[in-house]
Amino acid sequence: MATNKLRLAQVLGKYLRPAGKCHEINFSTASVALKDLSDVNIPTHTGQKWDETDFRLARFENASKQVNTRFAIDLIAQVPPKQVKSRIVSCDGGGGPLGHPKVYINLDKPGNHTCNYCGLRFLKPEDHHH
Repeated sequence: MATNKLRLAQVLGKYLRPAGKCHEINFSTASVALKDLSDVNIPTHTGQKWDETDFRLARFENASKQVNTRFAIDLIAQVPPKQVKSRIVSCDGGGGPLGHPKVYINLDKPGNHTCNYCGLRFLKPEDHHH
């Protein structure tokens, strides 16, 4: 049964391989396709990169390294600050199980004030009375 599955994988494998450059290594019992190693060294959100001789690259021999290029710090920076009229605002990250503990943010000083948990920014516009 395992032999039948191996043959099926070999036959279908040539149609299912990704469009990227592949390296093929033949063993006595099976043929294994390895992806190009250039996509393995993509830095993560922490800037983590490995040397090509690092043993930790073994985990990416049969699968590609998946790195999310949309980092949370960049996404939250795109959200405009919320303008509020009160001096103190509370933030709970949306509430519920996906939120965070409620914090109160003092908006007395000018400028943006950021929630320490979720990164949302709050702004109290200055009143211009003449």
